[in-house]
Amino acid sequence: MLWTVVVVLLVLWLLGFSFHLGGNVIHTLLVIALVAVVIKLLT
Repeated sequence: MLWTVVVVLLVLWLLGFSFHLGGNVIHTLLVIALVAVVIKLLT
């Protein structure tokens, strides 16, 4: 489930980055995805 959320956030980030949508929200999605991965790897 966590990996699905991470993949969805990364896809949204890539789409937003490609089309210049969302501004800082795009980078926030990337940070959330990276934090989720780090937490998963540490547990």
